[in-house]
Amino acid sequence: MRQAALLKQPRNSRRKLSGQVSLTSPVGGLNSRDSIADMKPEDAIQMDNWFPQTSDIRVRRGYSSHATGLGAQVQSLMAYNKSDGTQKLYAAAGSSFFNVTSAGAVGSAEVTSLTNAKWQHINYMDSSGTNWLCCFNGTDQPRYHNGSTWITITASSTPAITNVTTSLLDKPFTHKRRLWTVEKNSLSCWYLPADGVGGAAVEINLNGIVKRGGKIIAGGAWTIDAGEGLDDYWVAITSEGEVVVFEGTDPAAAATFSLVGVWHIGEPIGDRPMVKYGGDLLILTKQGVYPMSKALASSDVAPNVAITDKIQSDVSNASVLYSGNFGWQLFLFPQAEMLLLNIPEKVGSGQIQYAMNTLTGAWGRFTNIEANCWELFGSDAYFGGDEKVFKFWNQDKDDTSNIDAEAKQAFSYFGSRGLIKHFKMIRPILLANGTPSFSAALNVDYEDVPVNASLTFSPIVGGLWDAARWDAGLWGGDLAVIRDWQTLVAVGTAAALRLQSQSGGNPNELRWEATDFLYEVGDVL
Repeated sequence: MRQAALLKQPRNSRRKLSGQVSLTSPVGGLNSRDSIADMKPEDAIQMDNWFPQTSDIRVRRGYSSHATGLGAQVQSLMAYNKSDGTQKLYAAAGSSFFNVTSAGAVGSAEVTSLTNAKWQHINYMDSSGTNWLCCFNGTDQPRYHNGSTWITITASSTPAITNVTTSLLDKPFTHKRRLWTVEKNSLSCWYLPADGVGGAAVEINLNGIVKRGGKIIAGGAWTIDAGEGLDDYWVAITSEGEVVVFEGTDPAAAATFSLVGVWHIGEPIGDRPMVKYGGDLLILTKQGVYPMSKALASSDVAPNVAITDKIQSDVSNASVLYSGNFGWQLFLFPQAEMLLLNIPEKVGSGQIQYAMNTLTGAWGRFTNIEANCWELFGSDAYFGGDEKVFKFWNQDKDDTSNIDAEAKQAFSYFGSRGLIKHFKMIRPILLANGTPSFSAALNVDYEDVPVNASLTFSPIVGGLWDAARWDAGLWGGDLAVIRDWQTLVAVGTAAALRLQSQSGGNPNELRWEATDFLYEVGDVL
C-alpha cells in the first residue's frame, strides 16, 4: 500500500521534523453523541470500567460478597434507618424478606409467603416518634417494620390503612409531612394524615388533568431551594411521560393545594425512574435523564438539557432494546461522587451501569456487575444479584476476579490537521501502587483496531523499613508516578490511544493522568 512520504526539508529549514505532544487522559468521559472526527481530545470513544475524576481517570473499584444463601434473585434492597442510629438492611428475594445487615450466610426469612420481590420502600417517622420502614409492591398487603416487628398492613391492623384496598398500594413517597402512595395501574394517588403511617387514606385522581392517559409510575417532592419550604412541589409522572406538578400544603383544600401545570418530557423507564439529586429530581426517560428544574423550564424539552446528553445514543439504544426488563434504576452514591444508571440487558444477569461523576458530569461505563437493584446503607453502596447481596466500591477485585478495564481516547490531530504523521513512541503517565499490566494500540484515522501490543513498565519497589531513604522511599499504599516510553508505531493524520488494563491486587489502584506522543510530521496527503 502506498503511503505519503515523510516531508524532507533543507537543512536550513526552520520547520520541525518531529514533535512531542502531551494530552490529558479522557477526563471528559464517554462520548457517544459527537462524530469521532469532531470530539474534544479529553473525551473517550470507549471507557469500560474506568471512572472519570476531576483530574484523571481511575480503574473503578470492585465489590465483595456480603450476604449469601437467599435462594433467588435479589430484586429489592431496603435500608431501615432509626433516629437513634440503628440501621438494618433487608433484601427481598423470591417470596421472602431477609435480614442482610450482617455479612455472611442469611438466617431464616423474617417475612414469607409474598407474591414477588419487587418492592419499593420509604423510611418515615410518625407523630409518636416511631421510625417505620414502609414497604409496598402493589400486589401484596404492605409490610411495615418498626425495628423489632414486621406488620402486615390491612384495614384492621395496628397501624391500619382504611378507605382503600391496601394490596393495591405501591411506590411510596413523602410531601409536606404526609406519606403518599400510588394505586397500581391507575391515575390515583392516596395520602395519609399528616405525620401518620396509618389512618383513612384520601384519593387524588389525575383523570381530567393528564391528556394522554396511562398510569402513574412514580411520585416525589421537588424542592427548588434544596431545603424544605413553601416551594416544595408535589410531582407525579405517568407512563405516557406527562409530569403533573402541584404546590401547597394541605391536599384536602383547593385553596392550599393547587395545580401548577402538566408537562410532557417522555416516557419513563422502569419502576424506579426518580431519584432525589440535591434539591432537584432526576427522571429517567426513554429520551434520557432529565433534571426537573431544566425539563420544565419550557413547554418543549430540549434534548441537550438531559444529563445523559453526551451518552444519549447509548441510552436511547438501550431503551429500545431493554426498556421492558426489570432492573432499570437511578442510584446516587455520594461517597464516590457518583450517579449510577443501572441498565438490565438481561433480567437477572448481564446488567451494565453508566456512571457519572457528579462534580464534572463526565460518564464512564461499568461491566461485569450483575445488579438487579441498588441501595445506600450508611454511606456504603450495596447491590442485589443472584441469591447474593454484594458490597460495592470496597476492594480491588470483582469478588474474586480481576477487573478488566479498557479505554479509547478521542482522535487528535495534534495541532496539525491534514498532515501525515509517523508516530513512534508513547508515554502513558500513570499513578499506581504496583506495577501495572497494560496492552495498547494506536488507532489512526478513525480505525477501530483492538489492543495488539503489551507495554512494559519498570517495576515499582516499595520501601523497606530502616533501609529505604526517609521521605524518598515508596511505602505500601503510596501511589507512584509511572512514565516509561513505549514503542508504538503507526502512520496517519489523526491518532487515538487505546489502553487495556487488568487490575486486582497489584496494583490495587490505577489512575491514568496523561499521555506523551512522539512523532514526525510528514507532508499533506
